[in-house]
Amino acid sequence: MADFDYIIIGAGAAGLMLADALGSESYFSGKSILLLDKDEKKSNDRTWCFWETAPGKLDKLVHKSWPDIIFKAENFSKRLPINPYYYKMIRGSDFYSEYFKRLQQYNKVSFSNGEVLNVSEEAESVVVRTTAHTYTATQVFNSIFDYNIPKAQHKYPLLQQHFIGWFIKTDKAVFDKDAATFMDFSIAQKGNTRFMYVLPFAPDVALVEYTLFSEELLEDAEYEHAIQEYLKADLGLGSYEILDKEKGNIPMTVFDFTALNSNRILNIGIAGGWAKASTGFTFMNTRKKVAALVDHLKAGKAPGEFRSKSKFRLYDMLLLDVLHRDNQLGSAVFRSLFQKRDPRLVLKFLDEDTNLWEDLKVITACPTKPFLKALLKRLF
Repeated sequence: MADFDYIIIGAGAAGLMLADALGSESYFSGKSILLLDKDEKKSNDRTWCFWETAPGKLDKLVHKSWPDIIFKAENFSKRLPINPYYYKMIRGSDFYSEYFKRLQQYNKVSFSNGEVLNVSEEAESVVVRTTAHTYTATQVFNSIFDYNIPKAQHKYPLLQQHFIGWFIKTDKAVFDKDAATFMDFSIAQKGNTRFMYVLPFAPDVALVEYTLFSEELLEDAEYEHAIQEYLKADLGLGSYEILDKEKGNIPMTVFDFTALNSNRILNIGIAGGWAKASTGFTFMNTRKKVAALVDHLKAGKAPGEFRSKSKFRLYDMLLLDVLHRDNQLGSAVFRSLFQKRDPRLVLKFLDEDTNLWEDLKVITACPTKPFLKALLKRLF
């Protein structure tokens, strides 16, 4: 007999949301659940951003929200109201604190600290070996992502959304606290898709982030030099204090991660392909996937059979094909979208909530030639 019914590997957004969803559902009252992570999850190691209408279910965790976004590119710059949406940010430390408090309410959920060394599936259970203990479970939900898996195939391109951000405090008021700079492509592209991302928390405090959609990473110094130049040339800042830094790297691929699932092991989060392939946004998509997975389990279906087919996978694939073939086209693609279409429609499309007619409105705003080439190449 296994030690636990479910083991969840990784206490990130996907792992914690799933543990909370299983713990709060009476359907799983007879199940025992173990959450594993190598970290105690007490630091502010990341931030998550998403957009939704207000009020939202997680509003008490939102550190800051913005009613408007700013988009900039060559020959185009505009502040865009997105009502009824708000662009929202949650800090990792606040999220972890809230969700671990929730988990303490559920007797069936326990947490163990330790790095997972090996996961092996056997006929009747899954064995999970960590630096602290060895556990067995009937089912495992794994959120440990291995970049080598999508890199080893060539059917679908693999780009990366990689970035370094500085949380800064300035000696003068330079930021509009009611508008988040969603993408600023006015910076040098250098043959890639590169943009600045600015989240103002106060007139003199903001996160300024240098982001790329490309195949290869940069040296840390190149990201930081770009931030320094932007602060000086675009914001006119000569002096400022760096309060904190963040660094990230999110896979952008439509590789079918569900093919890696088995009868007893289901990959979740980024490891399950839950990151939005065309943008790297993960948080809202994870909320939707967790809800769908819980419904799947309540229907009596095996976790390894969980699938989610979507027309948006095709759209994402074509954009990634375009950017893989000519990486500098990202600026032109996103400029066309925000210049020709209502930003609320664009955000709704990126959230995968649009109908077919709305899809066509967005698709026809994109540069035709590169996408047609990408489609024909996939078809033939």
